[in-house]
Amino acid sequence: MADLPTNYSGKETIVYEEGHGPDAYNSMAGMEKGRSQSVNLNRNLTAKIQNPLAGIPRETLFRNVDDFARELEMPEIIPLMRKGALVAQDPPAFESIEDLDNTEREALRNEVLHKWRQPRALYITVILCSIGAAVQGWDQTGSNGANLSFPVAFGIGNGEKKGAPNQERDNWLVGLINAAPYIASAFFGCWMSDPLNNYFGRRGTIFVSAVFCLLSVIGSGFSQTWQQLFVTRLLLGVGMGCKASVVPIYAAENCPAAIRGGLVMSWQMWTAFGIFLGFCANLAVYQAGDIAWRLQLGSAFIPAVPLVVGIYFCPESPRWYIKKGRYQKAYKSLCRLRNTPLQAARDLYYIHAQIIEEAAIIGQSSYITRFIELFTIPRVRRATLASWTVMIAQQMCGINIIAFYSSTVFREAGAGNLEALLASWGFGLVNFVFAWPAVWTIDTYGRRTLLLFTFPQMAWTLLAAGFCFWIPESSKAHLGLIALFIYLFAAFYSPGEGPVPFTYSAEVFPLSHREVGMSWAVATCLFWAATLSITFPKMLAAFTPQGAFGFYAALNVIAFVMIFFWVPETKQRTLEELDYIFAVPTRTHMHYQFTKALPYWFKRYVFRRKNTRLEPLYHFESAVASDQKRAVKDDSSS
Repeated sequence: MADLPTNYSGKETIVYEEGHGPDAYNSMAGMEKGRSQSVNLNRNLTAKIQNPLAGIPRETLFRNVDDFARELEMPEIIPLMRKGALVAQDPPAFESIEDLDNTEREALRNEVLHKWRQPRALYITVILCSIGAAVQGWDQTGSNGANLSFPVAFGIGNGEKKGAPNQERDNWLVGLINAAPYIASAFFGCWMSDPLNNYFGRRGTIFVSAVFCLLSVIGSGFSQTWQQLFVTRLLLGVGMGCKASVVPIYAAENCPAAIRGGLVMSWQMWTAFGIFLGFCANLAVYQAGDIAWRLQLGSAFIPAVPLVVGIYFCPESPRWYIKKGRYQKAYKSLCRLRNTPLQAARDLYYIHAQIIEEAAIIGQSSYITRFIELFTIPRVRRATLASWTVMIAQQMCGINIIAFYSSTVFREAGAGNLEALLASWGFGLVNFVFAWPAVWTIDTYGRRTLLLFTFPQMAWTLLAAGFCFWIPESSKAHLGLIALFIYLFAAFYSPGEGPVPFTYSAEVFPLSHREVGMSWAVATCLFWAATLSITFPKMLAAFTPQGAFGFYAALNVIAFVMIFFWVPETKQRTLEELDYIFAVPTRTHMHYQFTKALPYWFKRYVFRRKNTRLEPLYHFESAVASDQKRAVKDDSSS
């Protein structure tokens, strides 16, 4: 293995293969010439967003590009990479670059005018991998329907019978079995992601996780005791945690910044679709007799099959190749994921230039060191806080009390088993249909805006659903209104807190800490999902449905406050540019939200002062500023 670069105080940053990397890094040493002073990526007090190529003289830029290409044994693309570097230096000014031909200019125009016009390979890659999310959604609803029959089959079905023998024990056991995948995900599956990514790459890690998801759900359908079912669901959790930690990263690293949110949120689209299909399967096998619950659990293997088969037809993440020093393979991968070789060359050089900036704050790292640095390096710590906030908010909002236990909730509302399954099917349909708008809104209005809009709506709909339990069961309005407000809750959840957490967490960490950071975020989400799954049957018995729904309505309000203060916006910034966003101190961000954003909101929307203007938090320098204006203009016209 080659010696590691020492540009930045001797700190290790990237792992290189023999004959790759360090000289290419050293060839970038001249990048700072002619540039304004770099922003401190640990303490960005002025909240400036900077292009690392801005201000470099043309001759210096070309010399850096030539050295970079030659050291990586890619001299044949020097002319293309020169043009790509010029475009990356000032993206909105590409029309004035004389080096470009008409075809290249047209491709760059389409990035603005037709941002969804992307190569088929990109769409297939994102959609195929996000099919893996359907396993998670399908399993949630499979266990949802199976809750009505498997406890009886295994002799642990007295949890809902007041005064029955072993009621307490059975309540906890059913909750534990439902929580098993999330326990295994939080404590084991998520943390396998980092070492598996290191050795096998993004695709290899997805394949391993898909195998776990495929075989374990088949095993659950053949379980003969509740202990066997518990073990198979633990194995399912290993695959679910690993898959949930890597698939959003893989999608985020492959997508252009302008549509990254819309494509990465296909993870949530397929989770919602899996939930819906799971409810369909529950209804389809409802009258299958004693084996109904086996079919409900085992049928979740279906979406895992295309994932296992198709993943190796997809390109590997170019950023993972760059991390390993395999720049030639990274370029080939980008050529499959971008419309033209010019765009591939531009992105290759720009990603590399941003990683140079990022390297200044990252020290020598092992797995344990990287985990500790989630809480010690200021830039990384802020991403850790933000991702933790959006992930725990997903559990605080109460969605999983519906996804796990909607059949139980509707039966508590007076529905029979079939009516409960039909009402749950309606929930799944609403959850899936209302996830579609986020494909466009997540990159138009932004992640933060969607969260701040939907959390208050989820709070009042849950509260209303809880109040409806006081309507006499003899009234037709009792079940109808409970179902209505649960459906409204799902309609607000699906375009907001549904897609944002996994999209957001996949993009906020620097490349060096992306795997372990995403593992932390997903482990947070799934640990609290496990806690919720274990405790909800007991909470339902102790609080009654009114109290349980009121409790989660209050948690929605708390989550809203946390998001308001701790979650910065990330829309339409490249993964590397987010270093500048998260270099802004948390205290600065909180102070701005409290003293600027909050008063503006009251003046503009409560007192209706239309001439009120909000002072921006972030200040975009030179090319980045004009690029931001172009993105805003494009969104307003689309």
